[in-house]
Amino acid sequence: MDIAALIKAIVTPLVTHPDAIVITPHETEDYMAFDLTVAPDDVGRIIGKQGRVAQAIRTIVYAVKSPYSKRVRLNILDASHSEQ
Repeated sequence: MDIAALIKAIVTPLVTHPDAIVITPHETEDYMAFDLTVAPDDVGRIIGKQGRVAQAIRTIVYAVKSPYSKRVRLNILDASHSEQ
């Protein structure tokens, strides 16, 4: 299962700027991390009220069998954060 493709498939219908979705995988000592960057006005849509949407996305992503030997982690960023 391609985790990045799964994240994109989940997030695309939720945002108003699907062309601004960027998923950057990188490996840390403990995790295979995926940084999800969306347009600044879409961050609230991804996080949701009290973080419920973000938690639901993470639950799905973490539940999928991963081809990596490490645990998967999803970080949600906005475009203004990634440019700094």
